Amino acid sequence: MKKKTLIRLASAVMCVTMATVSFFGCGSGDKEEEADSISVYLWSTTMYDTYAPYIQSQLPDVNIEFVVGNNDLDFYKFMNENGALPDIITMRRFSLHDAADIKDQLMDLSTTEEAGAIYESYLQNFTNADGTVNWLPLCGEADGLVANKTLFDEYDIPLPTDYDSLVSACQAFEEKGIRGFAADFAYDYTCMEVLQGLSIPEITSMEGRIWRSGYEDPSKERVGLDDTIWPEAFRRMEQFIKDVKIAPEDIELSYDPVINMFTEGKAAIIRSGGSNVVWFNNDDVEAVFLPAFQVALNTELEKDKTRQENALKVLGVMLSDEGENVLAQGQDVITYSQNVKLELSPYLENLTPLIRQNHMYIRIASNDFFSVSKDVVSKMIQGEYDAEQAYEAFDAQLKQSGDDSEEIVLSLEQGYSNRFHSKGGNESYSAMANTLRDVYESDVLIAPAYSFTGSVLKADYTEKMVGNMIMPNPLEAWKREMSGAELKEYIRCSVEGIENGFTPFNRGSLPTVSGVSIEVKEADAKYTLTRVLKDGKEIGDEDTFQVTCLNIGTYMGVFLEDESCVFEKKESRVKDVWKEYIKNGGTIAKPENYITVN
Repeated sequence: MKKKTLIRLASAVMCVTMATVSFFGCGSGDKEEEADSISVYLWSTTMYDTYAPYIQSQLPDVNIEFVVGNNDLDFYKFMNENGALPDIITMRRFSLHDAADIKDQLMDLSTTEEAGAIYESYLQNFTNADGTVNWLPLCGEADGLVANKTLFDEYDIPLPTDYDSLVSACQAFEEKGIRGFAADFAYDYTCMEVLQGLSIPEITSMEGRIWRSGYEDPSKERVGLDDTIWPEAFRRMEQFIKDVKIAPEDIELSYDPVINMFTEGKAAIIRSGGSNVVWFNNDDVEAVFLPAFQVALNTELEKDKTRQENALKVLGVMLSDEGENVLAQGQDVITYSQNVKLELSPYLENLTPLIRQNHMYIRIASNDFFSVSKDVVSKMIQGEYDAEQAYEAFDAQLKQSGDDSEEIVLSLEQGYSNRFHSKGGNESYSAMANTLRDVYESDVLIAPAYSFTGSVLKADYTEKMVGNMIMPNPLEAWKREMSGAELKEYIRCSVEGIENGFTPFNRGSLPTVSGVSIEVKEADAKYTLTRVLKDGKEIGDEDTFQVTCLNIGTYMGVFLEDESCVFEKKESRVKDVWKEYIKNGGTIAKPENYITVN
């Protein structure tokens, strides 16, 4: 069989648009404060702790609102339909196919210096049929097959160099009671990437590029699979399942079990990303690779030269050499730009020739491809579909018209601004926090700024869009009784920052509180808590409160280290609690002025 390389480039996406939601009841100064700000939606909190502060530090005179949005273009379509598309969007799950509905809101970047710096072989994946370019790739993570070299050396099995030697290695390990290959097939992205990865040469061939161009073209009817490259892709998938012994129960395998099998020497090869390869080696497991991010600007910005200039400044910092290196955070990522130098670690040295030749494959990452890959590949693994049946099922599902009949579970007659104001805070975040304080039956609720996506709009919400009101990473809730002194200390750490925790870097990144209000002093981009008030009066050290703290485990850990302050961790994620509350008829509370920054 031909030599195969399973490598894809996971991209993130950025777009600059014009937000149109107003802040009800604010004064003229607040309106001016909102009009001058540039909203940047990030696809993950991983971009919030270092990348966002860096961007703000480079542009101290630009008021930038950073929000952890959702890694889903449907979320931004919904915001666009309701007049609230942010100025800048970053994503990983992106395709021109899905971006078609907001294309008219985006600036053509094809003549910009930033577009000119992108390698042409990559830029063509983001070029519309009319020659315009609305999205620019920034950097991506290599994804492919990762081998536990320690195991290969221990059992004197050669590292694979082609498909046949890959199968031979897997068989040799199976004979020794070790899994040759394992992958987290519980996730749609793994099903999709393995299916595409096995047939990269065909998908990137002339026939493959012609098919992909038609599939991504929004002016055409829904395009299914062609009858040239895709039947062979499913035959390879069927053969791969048999050759590396993927079992029906593998469709339940999730991330942690697969990683554990790999680090414990129970699996020799897994599907993983470049950042994990670095982590494995730092954790004393010698691992090697076997041989996204896009940007767009809204046309509305062209009507306001000051806002357009500020947005382009933000764009320039995000696409700069230093900016991409900050985003990389020492991990192995791959740049699309000729103006950026990112050094790969020795663990990914096998990829260097491919990168230099611009032979990295950018996955087809439409929502349809994610969902249909999960369904079809899972059924292939279970033995329900052979290659021909899988091809036919995949083709049929791609051609099906979208289902627009999702049930409406929430109708709001009032929308709220998601911009931060120095006198009052973020109206949308306040409404969310006040609602959740009641849900968790607490006197006080404290939530980092990245907890909510700011999408409290005058609109009809489906269950999916209700879920998208909460940040996409695992946001969890911790509850305990606190004295007034303890509450003030927790809020102080949330406002001023704490080692191994999150430190606010601009006004918009300050925490949201409900049940109390706070006063904060600002000086040299640093924040100091000055007062915590309840009903206009300072709380006393001996007062007691039932307090719920929202956070992700990464930042909450520092508050859990004190064994004398035991928190009760709620079992369900905040997103699930929120969706269940709304589905059961819950309503959104009104916002309050919860913060004053002087």
